[in-house]
Amino acid sequence: MGFPDVATFLYRLGRLAFRRRWYVALMWAAVLAAVGLSAMKAPAAADEGFSMPGIESQKAFDLLGERFPGTTAEGATARVVFVAPDGQRVTASDNRAAVEKTMADLADGSQVADVADPFRSQAVSKDGSTAYATVTYKVKSADVTDASRTALEKAADQAREAGLTVEAGGSAMDSGGGPGGVAEIIGISVAAVVLLVTFGSLVAAGLPLLTAILGVGVSLFTIMTLAEPLGLSTTTSTLAMMLGLAVGIDYALFVVSRYREERAKGHAPEEAAGLTVGTAGSAVVFAGLTVVIALAGLTVVGIPMLTKMGLAAAGAVVVGVLVALTMVPALLGFWPNKVLSGAVRRQGRRGRLPRFRSRAGRTPKAARSGDSNGGTRWARLVLRRPVPVLLLGVLGLGALAIPMTGLQLGMPGDEAKPTSTTERRAYDDLAKGFGPGFNGPLTIVVDAKGAGDAKAVASTVSEKVGDTKGIVSVSQPHFNKAGDTAVFTATPSTSPTDEKTKTLVKTIRAERPAIESGTGASFEVTGTTALNIDIAGKVQAALVPYLVIVVGLAVVLLLVVFRSLLVPLKAALGFLLSVLAALGAVVLVFQQGHGAGLFGVEQTGPIMSLMPIFLVGIVFGLAMDYEVFLVSRMREAYVHGESAPQAVVSGFRHSARVVVAAALIMIAVFAGFIGENDSMIKMIGFGLASAVLFDAFVVRMAIVPAVLALLGDRAWWLPKWLDRLLPRVDVEGEALTRPPAEPVAPDPAPAHDEPADARV
Repeated sequence: MGFPDVATFLYRLGRLAFRRRWYVALMWAAVLAAVGLSAMKAPAAADEGFSMPGIESQKAFDLLGERFPGTTAEGATARVVFVAPDGQRVTASDNRAAVEKTMADLADGSQVADVADPFRSQAVSKDGSTAYATVTYKVKSADVTDASRTALEKAADQAREAGLTVEAGGSAMDSGGGPGGVAEIIGISVAAVVLLVTFGSLVAAGLPLLTAILGVGVSLFTIMTLAEPLGLSTTTSTLAMMLGLAVGIDYALFVVSRYREERAKGHAPEEAAGLTVGTAGSAVVFAGLTVVIALAGLTVVGIPMLTKMGLAAAGAVVVGVLVALTMVPALLGFWPNKVLSGAVRRQGRRGRLPRFRSRAGRTPKAARSGDSNGGTRWARLVLRRPVPVLLLGVLGLGALAIPMTGLQLGMPGDEAKPTSTTERRAYDDLAKGFGPGFNGPLTIVVDAKGAGDAKAVASTVSEKVGDTKGIVSVSQPHFNKAGDTAVFTATPSTSPTDEKTKTLVKTIRAERPAIESGTGASFEVTGTTALNIDIAGKVQAALVPYLVIVVGLAVVLLLVVFRSLLVPLKAALGFLLSVLAALGAVVLVFQQGHGAGLFGVEQTGPIMSLMPIFLVGIVFGLAMDYEVFLVSRMREAYVHGESAPQAVVSGFRHSARVVVAAALIMIAVFAGFIGENDSMIKMIGFGLASAVLFDAFVVRMAIVPAVLALLGDRAWWLPKWLDRLLPRVDVEGEALTRPPAEPVAPDPAPAHDEPADARV
């Protein structure tokens, strides 16, 4: 069974888009305008917050929301920490007066709901050196204005003038990061430079950027339009924008590069556009499918936010594919010769473009004797020394992957911020004054419904938890109005990210059956610390199933594309090697601290829980893009009669520059995030940049040709029974290699580059 008309359909689509370019351009402009207007009128989605069904912390949090109505809807908070000068106490008259004056000034804020007096709420350390006041706001952290933060800072300055050290932390201090769009602007700027160097033409460099921006615009406006009915938060668009821009540039880059190649062979503009979409377009379709599989696979993790982000980003990739198949050839119709290299344009003006007539089973002369470039020279070097290249690549990435065995997952908080921030200094002051565990107390929710004397039951649970080794203090239980549910906090002796705290949470939960059997009530452990521990555990458990599903589906897809059993397996193993090496590099720098100073990492700690999932999902998609772009040209050359080694050289001749350019763009974009102050953004940028570097330049450029050189013709072997089962998709464009009815006439470039509508 098969679909032999895929290449033919795309060939016709490419010619149609080229010929009807005005209609295609107007159609995309209309789509952009329609979704843009809809987005402007659409209501914003409500912030549903972060949730992860199926973990104990989330169950306890949901129970709190049910038994203590309004608790989960509280506004932002700020914790203002006061530290007395050495040898003094904050309770001294002068220091106390300064603290009380600061609290009075804070209470006057228009957004402030309440300010807790530290001297009445027992928020003073045992040695009297430190106190803190909790400021509760009427609005959520995203709605706290700069004026409110400025007012807090001015009030703190007055206490500082009195000799106190004053710092502030909490959700109200989160200003939402730096100005939006900076990373995207940097990425587009770097992409423009790389594309200009790659193509040597302003039009050829600008076309991928223009179409990528179009695709991202359509995707983001669509997400904004559907935000309210589908419950999409503002974070949903982040991954869609990042990947939409990435694949949009990559796919357009691949199409434009193939068009230039077809024109250099002597094809007329419209025919070249058709052949480009029929061949390179097929690779774009299947590369896009691998990315969609990776993103849609995020549903396996079971985090609603990640599921929505993955599906939204998958939609952006689909839009990017459609733009590459239609809008790119349409724009080529407007500037059919401006995208060509200077040498080809000069040949066109002199009437020296070569005639080209492809024949099935025969390699074109231009392809056989194509001028050598950096890609062919590198491929021949690897073909001469495949074993050393393979060993060096595998051992190098394997060594980098070793630290990954000590991976510790968590959610870094204020402790991971630079010491130059007031949030970090507030965290350190609280840890010094009240103990390291004070910054991450455990919240215990006691469900005493139907258990008799609820107060006695809650008191018993509190005592049992307080007696657990590693707990330094417990608060008095607080009851809801119905009197059937109590909540209290237990402060560990260790910091929130310490492995001992993780063990402590497991110990309390392990002792729960004995406590519950003696009281008749149930209790659950939650709070930010417990929530982070549970998230890390669930993500770690979901990582292997996610890898199996995503890699398995991609292997099947590549099996269909390449008609080979070993090439897809090699692609999957190469990806695993690069992503493990990238995770090892992240652990090496951000957890173990090696070279941390070079990247501005001031505090090491656990790796963000979602980091492995993000890394696998995003990098897998980009890695398979590079794999399809590179190996599809090798497969095409092999199918058209070249030997296995020569097919590798041909693949590198035509695709190496494109893959290198795409990889450099992505590395530059991701590396730009390393300069951010936020440790999580810094970590994501470093991890993604490392993974793309390893996968594109070590796996795809070194290990892949080395393996193919060692396998020879066996690389393209497929069992006959499997060959009969698999559907046939004409990625190589075999249907397009039939001799044309008439020879193709050369197409001299017009002097003023007017649109060419040459027909074949």
